[in-house]
Order: sequence, then C-alpha cells, then structure tokens
Amino acid sequence: MTPSGSPATEPSLGAPQQADPRVMALRQVHRAMSELRRGTPVVLQGGDTALVVAAAETVGARGLADLAGAALAPAALLLAPVRAAAVLQRPVPHAAEEDGIVALRLLPTLLAPEALRSLADPTAERLLPEVPERVAAPPLAQAAIALAKLGRLLPALVAAPASEAAAPRLGLLQVPAAEVLAYPAAAATSLARVAEARVPLEDAPQARIIAFRAADGGIEHLAILVGTPEKTAAEGGAPLVRAHSECFTGDLLGSLRCDCGPQLRGAIRRMAQDPEGGVLLYLAQEGRGIGLVNKLRAYTLQDGGLDTLDANRALGYGADERSFLVAATMLRAVGVERVRLLTNNPDKIEGLSACGIEVLGREAHAFDPNGVNDGYLRTKAERFGHILG
Repeated sequence: MTPSGSPATEPSLGAPQQADPRVMALRQVHRAMSELRRGTPVVLQGGDTALVVAAAETVGARGLADLAGAALAPAALLLAPVRAAAVLQRPVPHAAEEDGIVALRLLPTLLAPEALRSLADPTAERLLPEVPERVAAPPLAQAAIALAKLGRLLPALVAAPASEAAAPRLGLLQVPAAEVLAYPAAAATSLARVAEARVPLEDAPQARIIAFRAADGGIEHLAILVGTPEKTAAEGGAPLVRAHSECFTGDLLGSLRCDCGPQLRGAIRRMAQDPEGGVLLYLAQEGRGIGLVNKLRAYTLQDGGLDTLDANRALGYGADERSFLVAATMLRAVGVERVRLLTNNPDKIEGLSACGIEVLGREAHAFDPNGVNDGYLRTKAERFGHILG
C-alpha cells in the first residue's frame, strides 16, 4: 500500500496471475478460514514455531484427533479476556493478558466437542465438570484469534505447539501467521471491479451497482452509484457518500432492533435528490464486522440485558471490527476521493481520512427511535459516540 493509503496496482483474477505471491498468500488464508469453519485444524507457521489450531465451535472428534496427532504438548483454549473472565468466573487482570488473549489449560474432560462449544459460546453455556486454569499464551496466539475472526467464527481456538512435519502426514493446511495478520489490508487493497449494471431503484431510478471482489475470490462488496458522482468528482466536487455495513435483519427483513433499514433507504433517497449524486458503499461487514451468526448470538445476549457493545465483547469481539480501507479502495476505484460523508459516526470520518479520502464535511443521518430500538440508539450515542442530536 502507498503511504497515502491507496492500493498499489493489483493483479487481476485471471489465469496469468495465478503464481503472484500476493494472490497466493490471500488465497491460502482464505482456505485456512474455510478449514476452521468446517472443523478441520490448520497449522500456523512463524519462524521456528508452529501452532496447530482448531475452532472451538466447529471442531469435532475427527478434528480433535488430528490436532492431537500434530501436537507436541497439551492443548490450550485461546479466548478473549472478557470471555475468559466469564469462564473462569473471576476478573482477568489486563496486565496479565498476552496481546489481549487468555490461554486456559484444557483438561481431558473439557477436550470434547460439546464442552468446547460451551466454553466458546456464551449463549450455549452449560455446567462444566471442571473450571480450566490459566497458562501462558503460546506464540502465534494472536494470529490464531485473528484467523477465527476473519472466518466470522467465535474467537475461541483449541491450540497446541505443533510439529510441522506432522501437518503433511495428516493433510493439514499450513499458513504463515504473518499472512493471517496482513490479510485484512491485503484483501482490501486487492479489491477489483468484477461486474456492473444499471439497476433502477424505487427511490433512485438513475442508479448503477458495481460489484467488487478481492483477489482471494471471497465475498463481494457493492457500490451503488446514484446519479453521476464520478462526474461530480472529476469536476472537483464532493458527492454524498455513505459507508453502509450490510444488515440482513434490518435492510432486508425490516427488523425494528436497529436503524439500518431506514438509514439505507434514506441514504438512497438523499442521493437521488442531491444534484451531485452519491455513492452508497454496501459493505459485507455485518454486525460491525462480526458476521450474521455472531450478530444473532449478540441479540440473544442483549435480550439477557447486555447492550450492543458489551454483547460483542462477551462473544470475544471488539466493539467494532470493520475495515475502512475496504471503503476507501472502492471509492478510489470509482474515481471519488473527496466526499461529503453521510454518517452519525465520527469514527467513519477518522477512518476514511486515515486511508487518504478527503472528507469535506459530515451530513447528519439520524432517524427517530421506533419504540424497539430506543436502547440501541442510546448505546450508539453514549458508548459509540454517534451524533444523533
């Protein structure tokens, strides 16, 4: 990436670039996410160190057997501190954390799929036969947690020091830990336009949709262009822009728990009415980047009394896991680098600015509470710093 945050020239998805090491690294990490999602261990490599890991929520008996076959020492469970404190039933001092990760020794009674899922998922807790004890987090633990998050899994990993020689024998995928940690930026800057069509919308008849895909072939992000924002940008203007994270429940089903649906449709209406047009970036970053399944888990925790922020943390995620570099890359690709940002969230202004997009101003985009999402909006204002007044 260039110092301004703009992507360097990226390879296309065609056959001639198959051997490009950047593309191969992205695809290797993408494969590792898929392996974890289906319950298969992978081996993380870092210098002279290797760590075999499996996702606690998906691993079964076969996966645990493969992990044991590659392990050089007893396995531990890697958790975020908030989740670890709940499992241990006592606070976890921040000074004792290793890169924000807590490791727990897995006694034999806990090395079973059902027990591991209970340790990982606060919505599936049950009485455990024993409470695990803390141990030192192994090297590469941070990359292990990062890989689970990339796969939209609960950040809870069964992990053990590994023999790299055992990985080929067991058919386990090996991936450099450094490539896992570099993946978010590398994937964002490799986004390329793959399809475009005119799609007249109910509130914006003059609209087009452009699909973007990263070089690993992963999930697509969309840019909805209303009017001619590229022309506005080319003439020195600043079109309206909204970075909108997808919300299946709110955007498609009309959920009352959030304000996402009104924000999506309201943004399109505003852009259609604005003479300079606009760009709505529809980003595949559901639930502030934790994914739809985890968002549903967070809803369950919210029904038990937690707010949006604390529910995400209880699952082991940060308050906001989204990448603004994805939005910046897409804006550059459509020729828009100066914007009037349609948002209530100051973090979006800072995030896009840090990626080299010039934000000339903020356009307020608040909607009244509906009687169901009142607490959700209050949390946005009080704990996330959104400007809703």
